[in-house]
Amino acid sequence: MLERGEVANSWRRERWDSLRLLTPNWQSRLPGLWYEGPDPDGYMTTAEVTEFIERYAKVSGAPVRTGADVTSVKRISDGYLVTTSLGEIRCQAVVIASGACNRPVVPGLCDAVPPSVEQLTPFSYRDPAGLPDGGVLVVGASATGVQLAAELQSSGRPVTLSVGEHVRLPRLYRGRDVLWWMDASGVWGERYDEVEDLTRARRLPSPQLVGTAERATLDLNVLASMGVELVGRWAAVRDDRALFSGGLRNVFSLADLKMERLLDTFDEWARARGREAEAGPSERFAPTRVPDSARLQLDLRSGEIRAIVWATGFRPDYGWLDVPVVDAKGQLNHDGGVVDSPGLYALGLPVLRRRKSTFMYGIEDDAREVIDHLVRYLAVRR
Repeated sequence: MLERGEVANSWRRERWDSLRLLTPNWQSRLPGLWYEGPDPDGYMTTAEVTEFIERYAKVSGAPVRTGADVTSVKRISDGYLVTTSLGEIRCQAVVIASGACNRPVVPGLCDAVPPSVEQLTPFSYRDPAGLPDGGVLVVGASATGVQLAAELQSSGRPVTLSVGEHVRLPRLYRGRDVLWWMDASGVWGERYDEVEDLTRARRLPSPQLVGTAERATLDLNVLASMGVELVGRWAAVRDDRALFSGGLRNVFSLADLKMERLLDTFDEWARARGREAEAGPSERFAPTRVPDSARLQLDLRSGEIRAIVWATGFRPDYGWLDVPVVDAKGQLNHDGGVVDSPGLYALGLPVLRRRKSTFMYGIEDDAREVIDHLVRYLAVRR
């Protein structure tokens, strides 16, 4: 196992200070290791996740080589040649487990932002004190965007949030964490070959969730009540003005509709399984409130906005992969983790084999199936 830095390197180096897992502690489990602390319904801090992964490296006895930065993987006659900062390795098979969030996605219009406005990504943001005084424009309203908008607004800074497509979820539903419902009802267990539109499923933004001691919901209504100004998707920059699309009402309505359909799925599952009595009463939530007059433009030279945080998603980095298995959009060509090159595999990508593929507790089922395929591949070569 090769790790470019230390064990749990990305959790040490590429997370903001206040971040917590979106999944409750009882879902923090890996083969042979699971959470056994006093707060199963809490959410791990970055330090706790780091310690958990470190402990797993020891418990599993995995032969991890740290400080091994992979610079190239090439196909050779008998397998692959892996070039690292510690030397070369020849092998018959390679499993790519570098994840889907190696680089923040920043749209090209960032180049048109005046130099007087500081620009950050979730990798470079640590806390509000690291930003210049003044207003902040957060771009993106998925999990990262809503969390950073709330933190910055709470620090006393005026925050504007640019909202595009998003997934709205309550933190708790009928007395249980919403992710309990996702797991118990089978939604997260849905296999990739059962998903109606797999390409879209793999590109869905992360749900608007936050892990707090209060198990609080963090959606656009909460942010608006805190004073965060909501605007539409950032569409262009013209004459140093950020131009935002209209149609927030439609964007909000679509997210609300999808949430309602998911909650209906949970209710139907509870009725069909005779679980109604142990859950609280069915719930429905207020629609996302549309601002009376959402701004369509913002002067970036006025001084109103001093910093922009691009919470516009992440993408994998396969610059080191010298095998023609990456498409024009930078995504790996694979079928359930079996990559389009003999002996090459992947784990930890969105909806790899199930909807829960990118979550810590969801990796085990995927890993067992992918490794079964790998073992069969190696057996044939002997």
